[in-house]
Amino acid sequence: MKLKTFIISAIAVIGMATTAFAKGKTTTDNTDVNISPDTEAVAEHDMNVYGPGYTDGDKFEGLTRKVGFDCMIPPHALEVSYDKTTHIIFPAEISYVDLGNENLVAGLADGAKNVLRVKSAFKRFKTETNLSVITTDGSFYSFNVKFAKEPLLLNIEMTDFLHDGEAVNRPNNAQEIYLERLGSESPMLVKLIMKSIHKQNKREIKHIGSKRFGVQFLLKSIYTNNGLLYFHTEIKNTSNIAFDIDYVSFKIVDKKVIKRTAMQEQVLEPLRAQNYVTVVSGKQSERTVFALEKFTIPDDKQLVIEVAEKEGGRHQSFVVENEDIVRANVIDELSIQ
Repeated sequence: MKLKTFIISAIAVIGMATTAFAKGKTTTDNTDVNISPDTEAVAEHDMNVYGPGYTDGDKFEGLTRKVGFDCMIPPHALEVSYDKTTHIIFPAEISYVDLGNENLVAGLADGAKNVLRVKSAFKRFKTETNLSVITTDGSFYSFNVKFAKEPLLLNIEMTDFLHDGEAVNRPNNAQEIYLERLGSESPMLVKLIMKSIHKQNKREIKHIGSKRFGVQFLLKSIYTNNGLLYFHTEIKNTSNIAFDIDYVSFKIVDKKVIKRTAMQEQVLEPLRAQNYVTVVSGKQSERTVFALEKFTIPDDKQLVIEVAEKEGGRHQSFVVENEDIVRANVIDELSIQ
């Protein structure tokens, strides 16, 4: 009797365990089956792109969103050699360079701040590496780099990302980097504004300028936008002798200077310049747009803008009062051409 009771109890326990296992298996099967078709499609696409070893982010913990291809900046292909140097010319000054590993050596070309020279550090390397560059106009460039005994391209000029300002007409890697010197302003927008001011060529200020020795230096307009001031200037050379520009300076100085007292000067450095020229040929004129940090002038001081001739005496300068600064026209970003 006791043996019969034990056998019946054992069968009951086994039956319960079998039922529990069956339920667990059924739940697991339902979970595997209950997968969104969209998820299956994405997984299949990623497997096709990355190969069978793709893990689909399973090494991340917690709620993690996978970076999609719409966020990707496609890199350029670049070949480098040990015996030859590859030069990359950028449309703006280089402010940052990162090399993927020790297989590459790179540096700025002597005397040129927008030319990067790159070559292999070894006579050969097998593993592909990368190179990243940021320029002062806020553009980000990415390269995948391979070794080639005879690179197909040795001198490369990167095109300017700025077309008409519309995203559809810009390459996929036209990434904007915000730079500290420009505060909260986008470098790409600053460049658009300056190009627009230069293109429209409006003379809204007619009382500020200087003229001597056949050279005229004018302030055509002042604009403001998002913490920056834009000064549109023009140099007209009516003489037959070329006017070689040594420098253009912006200084806040005292209005009245007592004799034997040193003049107090505050030099303002332009952040950007559109169409900055170094020479104005005879019977020609040139215009430049300068971008500076926003400022105002105390009552006892004034802004002096000066252009100096290199190895010459035809220097030009004019004075800008505070009332001219505060009357700067506000730029409507929607109307920028």
